[in-house]
Amino acid sequence: MSGKAIFAFVLVAFVAACAAKEEVVYTEAPVTTEPVFTGKYGN
Repeated sequence: MSGKAIFAFVLVAFVAACAAKEEVVYTEAPVTTEPVFTGKYGN
């Protein structure tokens, strides 16, 4: 193989290894609920 071909292969391998990997996390229920405004002091 020529030097350019080896360099291109190494470059492609490096970019593929460093690509961002997204991890999807599923939750069945919300962890907390947002507070509901009930007045100035909650009365």
